Amino acid sequence: MLLEVKGLEVHYGGIRAVKGIDVEVEKGELVCLIGANGAGKTTTLKAICRLIPSASRTITYDGSDISHAAVHELPRKGLVMVPEGRGIFPQLTVEENLAMGAYARGGIGSTEKQYATFPRLKERRTQVAGTLSGGEQQMLAIARALMGEPKLLLLDEPSMGLAPMMVTRIFEVVRDIASRGVTILLVEQNALLALEISHRGYVMETGEITLSGPARDLLNNPKVREAYLGEGAA
Repeated sequence: MLLEVKGLEVHYGGIRAVKGIDVEVEKGELVCLIGANGAGKTTTLKAICRLIPSASRTITYDGSDISHAAVHELPRKGLVMVPEGRGIFPQLTVEENLAMGAYARGGIGSTEKQYATFPRLKERRTQVAGTLSGGEQQMLAIARALMGEPKLLLLDEPSMGLAPMMVTRIFEVVRDIASRGVTILLVEQNALLALEISHRGYVMETGEITLSGPARDLLNNPKVREAYLGEGAA
């Protein structure tokens, strides 16, 4: 088990945003976390990465308890997050953004490897990142994360705000990254696409995990199909 979260709790003031959930991701898996806006999905990822305060029985990553780890230590351990909204450095060039992704691991990442995955970024390697299209910025955010050679990649809403053609391309890339052996925990509102490429999935509602299991089973679950795949009740 690469990631094991037990009893994760997150509070915003008096609001209990995440209510004691358990999440597991095995090495080599692509696991998705789906749910409506406000369900607590992004909060869960941020808590795992220690970006926000949380309480839990344990958060175990690669055999070590990271419940109290410093945020900056996690990328050095191979746990990297691509945040919602991309989080690129808009005033830096594409190549400079990629270099920043390798910094935490001592500059070991290969830009040529990322350019092979994202040829469009190679064409724009000297372009200021803030002038890229939304889809190109998302590609850059993922490529920057991959520069750190992650063991576990957390992806938060990679399709948000993108044109349908670019959404398709981004999911092709995510599937390809997973096929290379990178373990992925994916938060995504597009439940159909997320489940289609995942091994397993969790359904989150108002801070709780209400369903979990193999992605294929969730795709065929009537409750999931009605609530998240746009199908009316039978």
